[in-house]
Amino acid sequence: MTAETPRNAAMAPDELRQWLIDNQIDEVEAIVPDMAGVARGKYMPAKKFSAEGVMRLPESVFIQSVTGEYIDDWLDESIVNPADRDMVAKPDLATLRVVPWGEEPTACVIHDCFEPDGSPVDIAPREVLRRIVALYHGLGLVPVVAPEIEFYLVKRNTDPDYPLEPPIGRSGRKETIRQPYSMDAVDEFESFIEDIYDYCETQDLDVDNLAHEAGTAQLELNFRHGDPVSLADQMFLLKRTVREAAMRHDIYATFMAKPMEHEPGSAMHWHMSLRRADDGSNAFSGRDGSETELFHWFIGGLQRHLADATLFCAPYVNSYRRFTRYLSAPINLQWGYDNRTVGLRVPQSDADNRRIENRLAGADVNPYLAIAASLACGYLGITGQLSPGPAEAGNAYKRPFELPGGLSEAIAALEESSALRPLLGDRFVRIYAAMKRQEHQAFFEVISPWEREYLLLSV
Repeated sequence: MTAETPRNAAMAPDELRQWLIDNQIDEVEAIVPDMAGVARGKYMPAKKFSAEGVMRLPESVFIQSVTGEYIDDWLDESIVNPADRDMVAKPDLATLRVVPWGEEPTACVIHDCFEPDGSPVDIAPREVLRRIVALYHGLGLVPVVAPEIEFYLVKRNTDPDYPLEPPIGRSGRKETIRQPYSMDAVDEFESFIEDIYDYCETQDLDVDNLAHEAGTAQLELNFRHGDPVSLADQMFLLKRTVREAAMRHDIYATFMAKPMEHEPGSAMHWHMSLRRADDGSNAFSGRDGSETELFHWFIGGLQRHLADATLFCAPYVNSYRRFTRYLSAPINLQWGYDNRTVGLRVPQSDADNRRIENRLAGADVNPYLAIAASLACGYLGITGQLSPGPAEAGNAYKRPFELPGGLSEAIAALEESSALRPLLGDRFVRIYAAMKRQEHQAFFEVISPWEREYLLLSV
């Protein structure tokens, strides 16, 4: 299916109506990204959808954990109103796209949420990111990002008690060894990958390239650079796209940070740079092409504050299994030039493309919150003129572990950060931290196979 996707949020009503007619759209998915980056919303007939229309959703959309539980019992009434008021959701037509896998011609559009008085809902992840981007605009700077996201293909797994396994490829066999960058290994899933490219093209998702990663049946998609909100939208839509395409081939695609033992985890790396608003030049580079103080301050902010923001880069119990020494994931926030053992890598580039790669985030993150937190740390570095430590030229895996060791430590670090809380929003931080506490408690109540294996008859 080929469709002309509108990129104009100011589309006139008659233009929108014509677009729906031209693409034979029967229904529209009106969606909102929740705290986990999951799509919540409603279906509506296309004939009832309009740019001026509103959708009402309860505020509890943003206080529902990944376990499906509401966390209002974890918060006092000054933070979450027990009346569960309605929010007003309005479509952002710049995100209007055809849903390529729908049985009936379907479109989807991301909505922004507002209070009845017209003010933005402060805890909506998309709004949190917009606030951070606006801080940079106040400095005359424009953030530019480019994500890379990894995921595993696995056999259908309908019983969570069983470990995940690589799927069967077109050869009739499954991968048993690691094959990073292998073209033959990618070809095992050629028809699935063709669907991914077709679906992404239909939705105007700016995929740059695809490669086989280090894990068995682990793939990576790289995206072109652009505006942080737009790229977070694309990551939000991409996860759903990849999972949908996989199920059509009778396999699963998972963005868990560490889905399989003894295999590398899956990351969502963010390449970040800043442009000068007045002339569009790279603010990390001086007029002579040299590194600017601002470049170093940005790194200094990431080094100083990103550990406190780990909860947005590693949001689940499983996320911390990925931070394993020598397995392609950072264990500290050292920085270095073209060094993949560090948490903050400066890739090889010319002056105009100078950037910093944050390698901390897992593939399981809410993309809006992961990039918002990363940019917030950089902003604190710039405004505080924080100098980074010396660049690491050797193996950063030999250095001490500097990140929170688990979900509880990450929650405490965020709550104790007097620098990050005002930027991200105190109410938002309280709700997010309470949500993660609820999820951790739910995990803690489950007795694992390890406990039955080693403790049942031995203690």
